Amino acid sequence: MLSSTARPLIAASVPVLRQHGLAITQHFYREMFAAHPALKNLFNQGNQAIGVQQQSLANAVFAYAAHIDDAAALAPVIERIVHKHASLGVGPQHYPIVGHHLLGAIAAVLGDAATPELLTAWEEAYGLLAGQLIAAEARLYRQSGHAAGELLDLRVIERRRETDLVTSYYLQDAQGRSPGRFRPGQYVSVAVQLDNGLRQLRQYSLSDAPQQPWWRITIKAETGDPAGMVSNHLRQTLRIGSPIAVSPAFGDFAPELGGERPLVLISAGVGITPMVSILNTLAFEESSRPLLFAHAASAASAQVLRADLVAARASLPQMGTAFWYETGDLPAQARAGRMALEQVITPDLLSGEFLLCGPRGFMEAQRQQLLQLGVQPNQIQREVFGPDLLEHLL
Repeated sequence: MLSSTARPLIAASVPVLRQHGLAITQHFYREMFAAHPALKNLFNQGNQAIGVQQQSLANAVFAYAAHIDDAAALAPVIERIVHKHASLGVGPQHYPIVGHHLLGAIAAVLGDAATPELLTAWEEAYGLLAGQLIAAEARLYRQSGHAAGELLDLRVIERRRETDLVTSYYLQDAQGRSPGRFRPGQYVSVAVQLDNGLRQLRQYSLSDAPQQPWWRITIKAETGDPAGMVSNHLRQTLRIGSPIAVSPAFGDFAPELGGERPLVLISAGVGITPMVSILNTLAFEESSRPLLFAHAASAASAQVLRADLVAARASLPQMGTAFWYETGDLPAQARAGRMALEQVITPDLLSGEFLLCGPRGFMEAQRQQLLQLGVQPNQIQREVFGPDLLEHLL
């Protein structure tokens, strides 16, 4: 628990962090990478290049300061962050480095306003947060059966073209087996060694059921550099038989599927991938749970994992579907334009669980639609990656 001496100092620093947070985090990353260049391999350099990682950390610092006494608000955010950290291999040895450079950045940017008392309070607050994260990450590593940073040596056994920009890769271990169990909705990190010397990790949802004798990841090649440097590298280099280094599965977007309440899966674009993992698992389990699968894509030709949806319809007769396409010819029963949930959310679904995955703007729009329809916030769960991890606290 934060001491009574530190608490008012942390609370008073919130407006200052709001004003100077981005400058602090820019200074932090610059100095930390200069002193520890190997850490560039741990941080997403694409996000660094376009500035979103710096803004994300600024948001995190502000959110933590603003909610430091609200354990209920922080708990789900911490859980989400520790899963991300575990997928990257973050270990206890990283926290003193981050703490040293974060406090140094606060002192450098705030100048005389960074009094010794304020820096001592932030050192205490950071130490408490680091302790929580280290303990939670240790728990995840124990559960996975792998040490921090340990990757699985897998092979590509099949690749399937989904669209012009999206490819699915089927992965097994050296014995031709599934790499291990996971919960539908979870993701893995894929490590690549780029031509510029950087080693980078990116997270991709597992897109098939855990009952299969493989793991499947479905990757969209992003246009532009640096945003697409990893996905494009994988697209260009992965072939059948290629080795691939992959983390164990992590992620807190992993709902319990055995309930009886209606389940509504809402996705857009490549955000369909964890939803299909959930859908295929329900099919394996012969679930009778009421189910609606709602998906939006730029065009019918851009929709991925079509074969899985056809198979799921055959195995899950209670499943309803709704599709929206913004351009191009419309298949039978599809709708034109952007997703409009009021067209398909019937009264019998309002008591259910609602899962969202897709671009940030899409998820926020659908969440607002659901709230307007009478769905309660605790019925809605979103899969969030990267810079949006703390969005609901800001």
